[in-house]
Amino acid sequence: MNLRPLHDRIIVKRLEEENKTAGGIFIPETAKEKPQKGEVIAVGKGKKAEDGKVTPIDVKVGNKVLFGKYAGTEIKIDGQEYLIMREDDILGVME
Repeated sequence: MNLRPLHDRIIVKRLEEENKTAGGIFIPETAKEKPQKGEVIAVGKGKKAEDGKVTPIDVKVGNKVLFGKYAGTEIKIDGQEYLIMREDDILGVME
């Protein structure tokens, strides 16, 4: 991908959810919600403060993250869907 996010923005690829519940019931595509988990594809340099110092971003490329239901903006690059969001939209990093 030839896209570098600016400042404190991050590009995330959604991870696919299971299509079967814990009880073994299959969920049809039309009833599924979009997953709130994703993998970080690219990160910006960091947030710039008023004094000119850059605060680096805590997440790194390859991290699996959780984000809010309506976080970010959907973009499509080379037929693949991604989310571009600010670091503040990320709720946590899965380890």
